[in-house]
Order: sequence, then C-alpha cells, then structure tokens
Amino acid sequence: MIDITTLTKRHGKKVAVDNISFTAAAGRVTGFLGPNGAGKSSTLRVLLGLDSADAGTALIGGRPYRELRNPLRTVGSLLDGSGAHRSRTARAHLSWVARSNGIRQCRVDEVLDLTGLSDAAGKRVGKYSLGMGQRLGIATALLGEPEVLVLDEPVNGLDPEGIRWIRRFLTEYAAGGRTVLVSSHLMSEMAETATHLVVITAGRVVADGSLAEVTAGHASLEDAFFALTDPLTPAKDAGPEARAC
Repeated sequence: MIDITTLTKRHGKKVAVDNISFTAAAGRVTGFLGPNGAGKSSTLRVLLGLDSADAGTALIGGRPYRELRNPLRTVGSLLDGSGAHRSRTARAHLSWVARSNGIRQCRVDEVLDLTGLSDAAGKRVGKYSLGMGQRLGIATALLGEPEVLVLDEPVNGLDPEGIRWIRRFLTEYAAGGRTVLVSSHLMSEMAETATHLVVITAGRVVADGSLAEVTAGHASLEDAFFALTDPLTPAKDAGPEARAC
C-alpha cells in the first residue's frame, strides 16, 4: 500500500503540503482530488522520490521509493506525459526502460498491445498525438507489472474510447489486489472509477473516505468537491469526525 504520514513539503517560504496523512490501500482505486495548487503534485513527487520531504514520510510497501530495487517492478507511475524522447520510437523507449529495470523484453509487446499502440510502435514519439503520448506513458508505467500504480491525470488527451478503456482497466487492476492512486481534477471520472477519495486543498486533507461518505449530503461529487475546497469554508483536518463528511 501507499502510506503518507504527517507529510510536509515547502517550496521556499510557501508550504505546499501541510502535515497530511492518508493511505491508498490495496484492492481499491483511491482518487486524489484537489484544485490547482492544492499540493497534489508536490505530494506525488515526494512519494516517487523526485523531491524530498521537509517532514513526515511517504512510503510504498513500507519503504521510500529511493530504497526500492528495480522500482518499476514495484510501482508504475505517470507524471507529466510519456517521458519519452521525441526522436525515439515507442518500442525503442519501452525496450530501454525494460532493460534498465531488469524486465523481460517480451513485456514490451504486451504493454503495446494492452494500450492499443502496437500499430504505432515504430513511429517516433514526436509524431504522436497527445492521447497516444498518454497511452505510451501508461504503457511505461505497466512494464514491470507493478503492484502499485500512481497516475496523474491519466485520461488527459484520451478519446472517449480511451477514457472508457482506462476506467475499466484501473477498476480491474485494483480488483486483482493491487494499489491504484489516481490524481485528478475531473470529478466525473473519479465518480466513475474511484472507490475511495482523498480531497486536498491549500496543502491540507479536507476529506478522506469512501465515495459515498464524501458525497453524503450533496447532489454529486462535483458539489461535494466545491463545498470542501471553497476558500470561504473554514478548513479542518480530515480526522475521525470528518471522514464521514
């Protein structure tokens, strides 16, 4: 599982993440929601070893990301697009990533097929559409058959068929006993996919519970989200009394 405990991250004098704690457990899709600048990206960057925390811990399976051996075989992630060089083909990119993490090469064809990129495997990434680049990023995250997936805005650029596919795939992936953490600001997608939600605003967790708990008393997840993240609403930590919203 993913375990965030009293995590604090500052950027200069600005507190981006303010003493937050939550868990993304195995067997469910956890949605990580918040407006722009809420602290989602800062949290994920610490979790994936790209930044250091000022206080607290962010653990995957009880260990920091930087202590994982062949990390792609433990956690697959998608942040800021595919991460592939524009001059490389999708197959070359995936093959290099597989070698760097000790992953069998036949897995490259499997993820290309899984993400619908087999016919475009020999095409240079610079010629890809936004949606194709997103599929390549997802393929890269899945290379190591990881037990944990961390995805930031995975439906960005996908067409309706692709959105339907990723929605179904994540649900089935979590149902197999794996951990899935999805950061997004798309309420409709989270309502369709996530079974557990963590809502963050101004660097603090304001809700942590099941979809039913977070939306209780509201007409929709969107209504609940805006009520929780309204800057005019007094902020409070999502302690035991807040978890049922």
